[in-house]
Amino acid sequence: MASGTSRDVIRRGLWVLGRAIREQPRIFAVAVAGSVLFGGLVIASAYVVGAVVGDVVVPAVEAGEVGTGTVALAAVALFGISVLRVVGIFGRRLGAGYMQFRLQAAYRRRVTRRYLDLPLAWHHRNATGTLLSNANSDVEAAWYPIAPLPFAVGTLVMLVGAVGSLFVTDWALALVGLAVFPALFALNVVYSRRMAPRQARAQRLRAEVSGIAHESFDGALVVKTMGREAQETARFAGRARELRDSLIAVGRLRGVFDPLLETLPSLGTLAVLVVGTVRLRQGAITVTELVSVAFLFTVLAFPVRAIGWVLAELPRSVAGWDRVSRVLDATGEMPYGEVTLDDAGPATLAFDGVHFGYEPAEAHLPGTSVLGEVAFTVPAGRTVALVGPTGAGKSTIASLAVRLVDPDAGTVTLDGVDVRRLTAASLASTAALVAQVPFVFDDTVRANISLDRPGIDDEDVWAALRLAEADGFVAALPDGLDTMVGERGTSLSGGQRQRLTLARALAGRPRLLVLDDATSAVDPRVEAAILAGLRAPAPGQPAAASILVVAYRRATIALADEVIYLEQGRVLARGTHAELLATVPGYVDLVTAYEQAEQERAENRTYDEVAPLPTGLEIEVDR
Repeated sequence: MASGTSRDVIRRGLWVLGRAIREQPRIFAVAVAGSVLFGGLVIASAYVVGAVVGDVVVPAVEAGEVGTGTVALAAVALFGISVLRVVGIFGRRLGAGYMQFRLQAAYRRRVTRRYLDLPLAWHHRNATGTLLSNANSDVEAAWYPIAPLPFAVGTLVMLVGAVGSLFVTDWALALVGLAVFPALFALNVVYSRRMAPRQARAQRLRAEVSGIAHESFDGALVVKTMGREAQETARFAGRARELRDSLIAVGRLRGVFDPLLETLPSLGTLAVLVVGTVRLRQGAITVTELVSVAFLFTVLAFPVRAIGWVLAELPRSVAGWDRVSRVLDATGEMPYGEVTLDDAGPATLAFDGVHFGYEPAEAHLPGTSVLGEVAFTVPAGRTVALVGPTGAGKSTIASLAVRLVDPDAGTVTLDGVDVRRLTAASLASTAALVAQVPFVFDDTVRANISLDRPGIDDEDVWAALRLAEADGFVAALPDGLDTMVGERGTSLSGGQRQRLTLARALAGRPRLLVLDDATSAVDPRVEAAILAGLRAPAPGQPAAASILVVAYRRATIALADEVIYLEQGRVLARGTHAELLATVPGYVDLVTAYEQAEQERAENRTYDEVAPLPTGLEIEVDR
């Protein structure tokens, strides 16, 4: 938490609460009304009890008999007040709970929406575990004080009424109240100031523990194959111990202050009895008034704690809000334009003088330049292959083509229109990316392909599956399109997942299809059939989409109309596969190396027949 002083924490915490009230004024008003009703009836019940003791019990004891009518009236009064107090409690708790959960739901949606608006460069600088914590525990922490807030506001009103009633009753007893109530408030302030750094550290450690756990689960295959189980366990255990110690420190402080906060009102009650007895002997007050004031101090002990609950949770709230607002205030989103492209025929993609570099994870570090002066065109209906060594910038070009990122300089155009000028809907309907690492939702085959997009029915789903050479294995699944594929498609092989994600892209009928090594886990013969089908979906018919493919296999590259050869983020050569083989030695060496690796891979593995990979496996994207 970027905190200043403890006083600043309280000030900022109250600002967060004020924001909550401004966002949910009606619900807050209902909750406070219930709390004020409860507080007023607490004061009223004290004087009713005093009246019962002074005007019913004491006379009955002195007279040796009990008046039935008087007792009945007292019982009705006490019962009526109790019923109204229940109404107040119900309104307070219902309003506070509804307000708290509504704010949490609203801000979870805002944080998630912001994640989707922010560019990939921002996500690269933030750990996934931290982002999960922002949307979950940080949002909860920010609005945690909302639950006791209406109670605390009602308690403040009740305290003002109680002090006023004390002055009306007797000035000496009022002085006792003036001593006890400020002491309670001061103790709560000290408690909040000491709690602030502890709560902030605990909230930060929650995010770090979440981040390490997410890394360990996502990298399970790497951890196991590298024999790093013990080291990863120790790393997680170390940070978990820090979180444990931090939470123990929070609990220890509560253990010190909670008894004090409980004891102070009891001491106030004792002081009232001592002073009140003296005043009773002096004839300044009656038994009814003494019992009323003593009972008032007794019942005020619990409501006053509500103020302490709010103050104690303010540091945690500020820590959570700081982490949530860091996401909400993040800059760098890519605004869309207002141009809509014609949906007829394949699209033309053009790169003109494109430069791109990834921002550093930390501000003081230099960025990473990936592309420089990249220029090429994918003509309408043609297939262009990107070939280059690892780190040449192929996946970055694929991301730029569908505007996952924007270039630092130069332009990327579709049908001559800068992609930054297109509407989100037009861009999504025009270009589709099938990523290097296939992602499958824990849902049915049908849902994974259609994504609930309008106009995509089962016939379209099957057509996309046929084009992706996936209809055969889907038809053989136990429930066909209704088969649940498991988290990240764990019930499918790598090649099946790739073909499913390809079918997902094809179902939207894109005019430009960008394949980022999207068929690497598919048998080469199946891959050739897929690419041939994409180039000419029906005999004698033109291609439905232009294709930009990041390719490694010789057979795949040979299908392209043109090959773009990249090295170190620059276009080194272009031409047909045969032309580059004859003129570019680096291209020959690379394609030969790919071919040898493919042969070794084929000898050690059968495509589409390998066991499903563990959940969370991801391959490093070739930038």
